Amino acid sequence: MGKRLFLATALALGALLGIRATTPPGPVAANARPEVFAAGRAMADVRAIAARPHLAASPENAAMRAHIVRRMQNMGMAVHEAPFTATPESAKRLAWWSGKPDPAPTLTNVIGVLPGMDRSLPAVLLMAHHDTVGGSPGAADDTAGVSALLETARAVHAAGQPARDLIVLVTDGEELGLDGARHFFTADPLRAHVGAVINVEARGGGGRTTLFETSADNGAAIARVAHSVARPAGSSLAVFIYKVLPNDTDLTEARGGPYTGYNFAFIGRPQLYHSPKATPDALDQGALQDMGAQVLDLTRALLIAEPLPGKAADVVFFDVFGLFMLVYPAWAGWVMLAVAALGLGIAMRRGGGWRAALGGAGRMAGLIVLGALVLWAVNAVSIGPGKVNYYDRLAAIPRLEVMALAGGLAAFLLTLCAWKAKPAGLVGAALPLFALGAVLQALAPTAGYVVVLPVMLAALALAAGEGGAGLLAALVLGAPVIGYMIALGHQVMQGVGPNLPVAAVLPLAVGALAVLPLWDGLSARTARMAAAVLLVLALGTALTVRLDPLADTVPVYSADK
Repeated sequence: MGKRLFLATALALGALLGIRATTPPGPVAANARPEVFAAGRAMADVRAIAARPHLAASPENAAMRAHIVRRMQNMGMAVHEAPFTATPESAKRLAWWSGKPDPAPTLTNVIGVLPGMDRSLPAVLLMAHHDTVGGSPGAADDTAGVSALLETARAVHAAGQPARDLIVLVTDGEELGLDGARHFFTADPLRAHVGAVINVEARGGGGRTTLFETSADNGAAIARVAHSVARPAGSSLAVFIYKVLPNDTDLTEARGGPYTGYNFAFIGRPQLYHSPKATPDALDQGALQDMGAQVLDLTRALLIAEPLPGKAADVVFFDVFGLFMLVYPAWAGWVMLAVAALGLGIAMRRGGGWRAALGGAGRMAGLIVLGALVLWAVNAVSIGPGKVNYYDRLAAIPRLEVMALAGGLAAFLLTLCAWKAKPAGLVGAALPLFALGAVLQALAPTAGYVVVLPVMLAALALAAGEGGAGLLAALVLGAPVIGYMIALGHQVMQGVGPNLPVAAVLPLAVGALAVLPLWDGLSARTARMAAAVLLVLALGTALTVRLDPLADTVPVYSADK
């Protein structure tokens, strides 16, 4: 098998793995066995709840709450509604959306309790919010979450009485300022009965549901996920990044308590976030299935846990293409760096010298710098002067991904494609990322795996040599890295791409490191021509984003911004 065939195989396998990692399962039909989660059943609730916008304190919201109450009662839950007064800040936002000023609107949480066999045990709380923003039916945010929890509770009830109480809390006023969750976790007597919390959210209308936030000291909490969820998604990298971002969900109000907390959400189809087009028909039923299946698996595990997961040191975790959750202690990153250093040392002894190594390091640094400059430049073209509508940028994410991919590949071709590296040169190419991995391991050990682990795998491939065994090692060890970086690049662009596509440089550089041992080089002329075509594609795509009119999916309250 020629070197280029190895490369083509690695790229094809990586693409397939990346697609699997980012694609939700198909929805299960409504006639499925009663003990399983079925998006087909949950969609009946989605259609009933999200038939129209239902702002907090509106008649539409009251009718929707009545539906939720009936559904809870039909599955044997003890149900009550808990009214409270919105904060002044929330009242102002509600008046802006509704056009009906009320200095003290009444909001209402809906709480259902499915009794367990031992009611003295701490309960498992499932949480979502039932209110929408102005002008959006909210089929995803957060009707998908509410419907997923109702279907989860139904499946638990169908399987027999749980070991401990299951509480379903459907909060009000989340869109206004987390009012319902704050009221429950500060004033509701039932909060003292809670031991674990699962919150579900959405920022879009599809894609995989991921675990993106946990309570602190999550070692035991993540072990429960790893052992119970059949098709998991999530990572300690996402948890670390979310801590840095200024974002909040209802789970924010539970952070100060003694609860074990999990936060799940999907962010695909981002143009539907708070959109008037976020209708039941636009919701990705696979995303709903993914959310519900993961939540049901974890809920069942928590209901039988004795005791519930407690505090343990934070761990590194990430799903391996949705097949399973890989979990290991944070200190293991130092071991991986030591293995990487050993592998790079073995490869270095195969010849080329330090001059070649420095050249390789320079090329990788050049890729990172040029890639960042290209992505910054084309993104600036896509924005243009004047105000930027955040929701319009969300609608542009698919094109921004094309822009970033074309620009990143152009940078790769200009810096690395004509290079036929010696082993020492490949070692040098790994050194900037090795150094970055060491910094991340020291400063953010639960997030550093995204560089540390690929660098170790690349070092092992280089240590295997240049012959058939080395090519096979580069294929076997490189394809999963390529797949993970494809998925990570997609997630990065969906998460921060509208404002910070430069962040895609990290998966670009790490993916390039996995490709280089199989790279046979191109002529400089061919590389420049291909890079020019890609740059034209990136710029052309950026211009379509800049010149297009405001997307028809933006929320009504932001259409004039």
